Amino acid sequence: MPPQWKLAQCTVDDAPALGRNNMAAFWEEPMYSMRSKGKTCEFVIEQATKRSPMRLLVDRHKMRHQKAVDGDGAVVGYCRWGLPDTKTTTSENKPEWPEAQVPAVSAEQYKQFEELRDSAWWGGGEPDGKEELDDRLANIKQRILAERPYMILDYLAVHPDNKGKGIATALVESGIREAERMGIPIFVFAWKSARGIYARLGFREVDRLFEDATAMGGPIQYGAYFMVYDRHIRAFKWWKRLGFLVCLGSLGS
Repeated sequence: MPPQWKLAQCTVDDAPALGRNNMAAFWEEPMYSMRSKGKTCEFVIEQATKRSPMRLLVDRHKMRHQKAVDGDGAVVGYCRWGLPDTKTTTSENKPEWPEAQVPAVSAEQYKQFEELRDSAWWGGGEPDGKEELDDRLANIKQRILAERPYMILDYLAVHPDNKGKGIATALVESGIREAERMGIPIFVFAWKSARGIYARLGFREVDRLFEDATAMGGPIQYGAYFMVYDRHIRAFKWWKRLGFLVCLGSLGS
């Protein structure tokens, strides 16, 4: 049976639907909800909706966004990608992966969306120890990203009512196809709830960070996984090396 949804381009008009989908997806993630203590899910959704248009427009030249929609056009999933600076345009100076680039808006609309974003609530104060944890996470991420240019899987969210339908898999596979076409690896920072999806699709863990989070009001243990997808690049290097060895064998025969 074919899926009852499809992948499509995002526009700023999707802001309300994305706010609802994304916040609902992460509402039960313990570490994510620490900043929202005392707030209702509906309130957090409203604030995310105010921020969503600018989230779609910021760094438009290198950010790519896709949504999954059902037969009625309702958003049931979302994924955001970041291209490396070396891969934002083709050799013809056209945008890479244009079908996932958010359409531009007028200067007047852009200003209105900036004001709307600035009016939004951005979360409560950080619990003790959270800033230090964020610094350690950022240091690991920066070290990995400094090794080579990566496409970054920046955000993946599927509404709880639609989990288990293959939506997250399809969204990630879409980016994998583009990365393979461009010949670049993918990096993702994952929590435990999503690690299985990435591992199943061929991502490999290159680092992790576990912390006792009880002092911050979180779960007993906080787990972060740093993963990369470079199977196509490693396969190419293997075949290239094999071809070189075959060539040497021919010369020696």
